[in-house]
Amino acid sequence: MTFSNFIDLQINGYAGIDFNQDDLTQEDLLTACAALDRDQVQKVLVTIITDDISRMAARIGRIVQLRSSDPLIQRVVAGIHIEGPFISTVAGYVGAHPVAAATEATWDLAAPLLEAGEGLVKIFTLAPEQDPSQQLTRRLTNDGVIVSAGHTNATIEELDAAIDAGLSMFTHLGNGCPRLMDRHDNIIQRVLSRSDRLQIGLIADGAHVPFFTLRNYLKMIGTERAFVVSDAIAAAGCGPGVYALGDQQVTVGNDGVPRADDDSHLVGSATTMQQMAENLSTQMGLSDSDVLALTQENPLRILGQTSLA
Repeated sequence: MTFSNFIDLQINGYAGIDFNQDDLTQEDLLTACAALDRDQVQKVLVTIITDDISRMAARIGRIVQLRSSDPLIQRVVAGIHIEGPFISTVAGYVGAHPVAAATEATWDLAAPLLEAGEGLVKIFTLAPEQDPSQQLTRRLTNDGVIVSAGHTNATIEELDAAIDAGLSMFTHLGNGCPRLMDRHDNIIQRVLSRSDRLQIGLIADGAHVPFFTLRNYLKMIGTERAFVVSDAIAAAGCGPGVYALGDQQVTVGNDGVPRADDDSHLVGSATTMQQMAENLSTQMGLSDSDVLALTQENPLRILGQTSLA
């Protein structure tokens, strides 16, 4: 089967274009959206990552402005996913995000980001331990924004409190955490133990999570509560080279995997949704209906839609 009509809820860039650049132009965004359309990606959530609040707000506002002026961009860009800055500052958990900009959550800091989004912010990823009173989680949930945990080492108690306050998702399970953790009580096991209450995102490039591990995750979560994201950076669809992600320069090697210079962590993905769907089918042996659920139906439902129309 040839897979198509993908819905990607987390994408930082595409076709050489970085969505976290301060000087993103309409031509840039149109180039990326045309490439996504060519590669059978129907809708995406442009993801703005951790930085100074004013710079994040300006980048979000720019996406909103550029989207309003072109019908193709409007069709492809279904909204915005804010990832940070309310994430863990601990090495490993902070991942590729600039640690100096990560901070504890407050409504005063979050409000400019939401205002800049003009109703287009659909998902907000934060670390529950950075919202200890769950004030922001409750307020975002009440305003119709999906709150997702990510880049976090929340205890089981902190995770439960966040879920009770409205947290309903987890961002790219198995990533945004150190290579060395407690073998039993770690964030992956905590989230899996609550998978009946969460929608869980997964990156299916084989580098972020080995395919045999991804298969184990899916067995525990169930395909009805999981979804696949690309977490793509500008390198997606381009091949080896040096690419921007915000203020960072990221090198993609011959294996097609973006890594930090010291190889301590991955920096997004360079794999397209089309390739991820093929991985699910050929590398993991999933049925066509399961691949469709993970790459189209489930993320579409998360966006509150039942069809591509």
